[in-house]
Amino acid sequence: MVDKKILVVDDEEGIRRVLHMSLSESGYRVLTAGTASDALEIIRSEQPTIVLADIIMPGMDGIELLQRIKEENPETKVIMMTGHGGHDLAIDSLLHEAADFIAKPISYHALQTALKRLHESCA
Repeated sequence: MVDKKILVVDDEEGIRRVLHMSLSESGYRVLTAGTASDALEIIRSEQPTIVLADIIMPGMDGIELLQRIKEENPETKVIMMTGHGGHDLAIDSLLHEAADFIAKPISYHALQTALKRLHESCA
């Protein structure tokens, strides 16, 4: 079973804040990072089982972050999110072993559905 620690990685503070509130209300222990580099440090120290990561970020993008997470922690489940690109980015994410893909703006229902599928697949 997947535990309830989740890392939200997004360069937009408002999105991190909203997701933090929403996920906390759903019972998750929420960690946040504004960059992929910060996310890797948090993953190494906190070892969240779920990472919710934006694809389009300055510096290291979400696809590279996903690849690095899978190299270091193959068991970590990563849900990718983006407001840009659509199908090509979703396919690229899934080819790099993302657990799921959510389009922005993220609806509460879409997020809860992705997390439910993730938990069911790990049960």
